Order: sequence, then structure tokens, then C-alpha cells
Amino acid sequence: MKSISELLNDSKTSFQAVKEAEAILQENGFMRLYENEVYAISAGGKYYVTRNDSALIAFVTASAKQTGYRIVASHTDSPCFKVKFGKNPVSAGCATAYVEQYGGGLRYTWFDCPLKLCGRLCGEKDGRFVSVFYESEKHFVIPSLAIHYNRSANDGISFNVQTDCQPLYALDTDAEALKKDLIAAFDGKLLDCDLYLVCDETPFTAGRNDEFLCAPRVDNLTSCFSSVQALIDCKPHENNTVVAYLVDNEEIGSRTKQGAGSTFLFDTLKRINEKVSDLSLEINLKNTFLVSCDNAHATHPCHASLADGSNEVTLGSGIVIKHHGNMNYTTDAVSSSLFKMLLNSADVPYSDFYMRSDLPCGGTLGAISSSQVSVISVDIGIAQLAMHSAVETFAIKDYYSMVKGLTAFYSSALLPTNL
Repeated sequence: MKSISELLNDSKTSFQAVKEAEAILQENGFMRLYENEVYAISAGGKYYVTRNDSALIAFVTASAKQTGYRIVASHTDSPCFKVKFGKNPVSAGCATAYVEQYGGGLRYTWFDCPLKLCGRLCGEKDGRFVSVFYESEKHFVIPSLAIHYNRSANDGISFNVQTDCQPLYALDTDAEALKKDLIAAFDGKLLDCDLYLVCDETPFTAGRNDEFLCAPRVDNLTSCFSSVQALIDCKPHENNTVVAYLVDNEEIGSRTKQGAGSTFLFDTLKRINEKVSDLSLEINLKNTFLVSCDNAHATHPCHASLADGSNEVTLGSGIVIKHHGNMNYTTDAVSSSLFKMLLNSADVPYSDFYMRSDLPCGGTLGAISSSQVSVISVDIGIAQLAMHSAVETFAIKDYYSMVKGLTAFYSSALLPTNL
């Protein structure tokens, strides 16, 4: 399996993240299933299925009588810009590109760094629909406005995505330069595309002892690949089917057919249940535990006052269990206690995260997934800095704590209560 640094570098979009996960699973004996076909599965088998090429569910079925599931959910997408497929601006002798904001990124971090165009191209060839992955060979850049034209830039600046965030595409005055290049790259008649402007900064280590990794898409590909690694490493209890659920579009609300708000997970569990369990899906779900795995905020050393008083979460502290009074996170006393019992038995460090009560709290896919599959759930992640920046930072040892913790979770006979 590639290193986490290599995986972050190679998974520039959700499509590529799923492709990387597929390669890992296939190397470890997992068989691909297709939603439009009958599932040929049996006890103790290893399988995976994809949806939209950007979401994936991998699972190992119970080797004996199945009575429940152990599920880890994470998301494959990260904030970036989506490119509009049409005519683009031309100004000052340069062709640029119109983009839309995808997710809630820190916009200023995208200026003056190496960017690529990645995604998928869709069209027709010989009367048949064709979809192919695309990654530009060249780099592009969104140039900053020089301070000489904006003397107050260091006092704070807001950006208009329509006018300020256009990448330089070419020294060309053709408004269709980008579109023509995409058409030339497609073997057939190009009709549309899902194309994203993504950060192509090479991951690098930092710190006196190289203890930090700085890279694009840390949120949330570290969760995706730690769950896949744990699924491969674990030794499941004979009565549990263990599931890695990699879902798309969390950063924009999960309201898609491949998002956590879809029926993808429920549909898959129902089809598994029909093949390997004598009990109803309803009974199996009462014996199920879901871990919503999405990164957490570490206390920023320069802004420690934004932490919840003495409840600091530090880099290098292991797995973070996330709590919120209004249930933006699914963690409650039951799920937290059960998961802490598991981590204690596996000797995995952990800490608790609470948002300041006078600051709004973000959400994760846990609550959305629970609306489709209602089970006991806990929200966890590894601590990171600069969340939603083009380049984010985490402590490398926390990634391995997450792999160890999720492996223990998948291997555990720990059963939820009868609540």
C-alpha cells in the first residue's frame, strides 16, 4: 500500500481517491460488485461496490451467523473550485477560466500555488456513452494582486470567486481555449465534464523531527485511507460484517446520490443482509455501531484562546472524539463510552473535542448517515491545523493511531447496548 503522503498526492479528486482505494482493495483480494447486478456474496468474503466513481463501500462479510455491522464512514471530497464548461474570460492577453467555489475553502490559500485541472470528461463515441478520468499535465495558478495596487491587503481582504479566483490558463485570446483543449483530449465527442481546480502542492514533512505532514486534502482522505487500511488489517468477529463507507459531497451538504444523504449505505446493507444473515435487517441494525470519521480541529498554538477553555486538543494526541450539545456530531455518552472502552483495551490514545459555546460548530456526515441508517454512532477524527486550506497540517503519528484504533474497532466483539 502506498504511504499516506503518496495517497494524498495522487487522490486529487473524489474520483481519484476511489480509484486509489479500489487498487488497494483489489491488491488485497476484494472482489468488485456492481449495483445493477445481483450480488454474488458469501460468508467470510471480501467485496466492494462503487457509485458515481466517487463513492465506495467495501466490506468483509461475517464468517458465521451475521448479527450486526461495524461501519466506518468518511468522505472523499475536499474544498476546491469547480470549473465551468463553456466560454471563458479573456483579458490583458490571457485566457483565464470561470470557477465556482466547491465547499467552504480558505480562498486566500489558493493564490500563487501550483494547481491542476482534474476530474472526468463525459461524451459519446460510436453511439455509446463514455466517461474518462482527466488530469492536466500542466500546472495553473491564480495570481494575487500586488500589494502596490491594494495597500490594505494585509489588513484583511475578501475575494469574489467570479472575478478574483480565475486561474491563468494560457497566453491566448481565445475564449474557448480551455474547452478546445479538453475536446482534443477526449477520444470521441465531448459533451460535458466534472472538472475541478485542485491544489497540486507536493506533500512535505515539517518540524524538527519531521513529525508533521503538510499536504492538500488531509481533510478527509486521512480518514478514508485509514479505514481502508484497517479493513484490510482487521480480524473481524465471526458474527460481524465490517464496512468501510467512503462517501462523496460531504463538503457541499451530502444531498446527492453518492452522498451520505443518499440510500447507498442502506441499499448495500439490505443486499448484504439478504445473503448472509438469517435475522432481519432491523435486528442487525440494532446490533450495529457506526464510526463517523472526519478530522477534528487541533488547538492552534497562535490562537489558543479559540479552544474550549482547558479542553485543548493537541497535535499528536491520538484519536479525537467530537462532542456537540446540538448533535452536530452524533457522539453521546453511550457511544463515547463504548468507543473509549475499545480504545483503552487497544492502548490507543484519545482526547475529547468540544467547540467553544460562543462559536458555531460545523457538522459531519455522521448525523446525515444516521438519518438513513439509524444506529449508535460516534464522531471521531485526527487533529489537524488549517482545515479547508489548500495545504493542511497534521501529526503523522496520529494517522497511525487512527489505523490502530479502527482496526481494533473492526476486530471487536464490542456490542452496543439494547438502547
